[in-house]
Amino acid sequence: MQLEYRDSFGVEVESLGKGLCRGMLAMVAGLLLAGCGPDGPLRVGFVGGLSDQNSDVGQAGYNGVLLAVEQVNRAGGIKGRKIEVVARDDAQDRETAARSASELAAAKVEAVIGPFTSGMAAVVVPVLAGSGTLVISPTVSSMDFVGKDDNLVRINRSTRDNARDYARVIHRLGQRRVAVAYDERNRSFSVSWLNEFRKAFAEQGGAVVTEVAYESRRDTDFGGVVGAMLKNAPDGLFFIAGGIDVARLAQQARRQAPALPIGASEWAASEQLIELGGKVVEGLLIVQNYDRDDHSPRYSEFREAYFKRFQKNPGYSSVSAYDAAMVLFDALSRRTGDESPKAAVLRRGPYQGLQQQIVFDANGDTQRKAFFTQIRDGGYRKLDEALAR
Repeated sequence: MQLEYRDSFGVEVESLGKGLCRGMLAMVAGLLLAGCGPDGPLRVGFVGGLSDQNSDVGQAGYNGVLLAVEQVNRAGGIKGRKIEVVARDDAQDRETAARSASELAAAKVEAVIGPFTSGMAAVVVPVLAGSGTLVISPTVSSMDFVGKDDNLVRINRSTRDNARDYARVIHRLGQRRVAVAYDERNRSFSVSWLNEFRKAFAEQGGAVVTEVAYESRRDTDFGGVVGAMLKNAPDGLFFIAGGIDVARLAQQARRQAPALPIGASEWAASEQLIELGGKVVEGLLIVQNYDRDDHSPRYSEFREAYFKRFQKNPGYSSVSAYDAAMVLFDALSRRTGDESPKAAVLRRGPYQGLQQQIVFDANGDTQRKAFFTQIRDGGYRKLDEALAR
């Protein structure tokens, strides 16, 4: 079923409490210009997985965008115009994603925030290029989109950056023969990640001894996937998949090879991974694109506002989506004349994100610091910095 969300979010929201910290106030106030803007809302698109297997990332991302919109509208909007979100579901399905992108283009939105997987970006970006619509993705990282002067701007680091870091850390942890399972439904990401990891791990002296491709579906035989991973006697198992799948893969790994260390790509690092995985994901190695232990005023205020609004803690896609939204709103508030949203985004900056400064190159690519964690005692715990460095 196609999901649609539209709202101008003009009412006050209880989640903002008594006010924002100085840093947040400065960020929101910076979006406002003197005088009244033209009548009518400023329409911004959203596309992400709001249903199906990997909806945890898309829904958390939508919450991050929603919070940003509510805060900016509460402060007066952009040049006096309230922001209206036109949201569409990609359902992690190519046909659905193409249809959703076409509908957003027809709605003449200023820009689109999303999608959240590289596989969906491979569909959405070209469709929206036809209308010249900017796509600003919070999480897309495949090398397919790096170094290209197109209509995509990325908030995340690349698969090459993450895969190289993983190869180094896994080698330091003593693994030399790793078996990998990867989800082909997000092939643009998973194959890019695997290719980069295989090369980087070989440079460290390790080897990917088995590669098992599968498609994420409700009836996927995860026991069979893990069984195939074990055929060449690996000393570690690694999953390039979403959080829901990784929880199920970890369950099978604990049954069939309980002594082997397990790890997963950053795609799986959602709150739902621990909720669904429980004890079977204890010890799993996974990287984060933000610091969950950050106690700075800016991030603490965001985390508290997010929890009040949605009754859950933010995840990596919430943080990245909030940053993407604020980057876009800042740029739109400062563009001049007939300047395109992409030109405005690239001209303006650097941007202060919730935790990190965001600096784009001429192609709309950026760098982002990563934090290696292991799941211990039901939470993501940062690795010793000397090991993760």
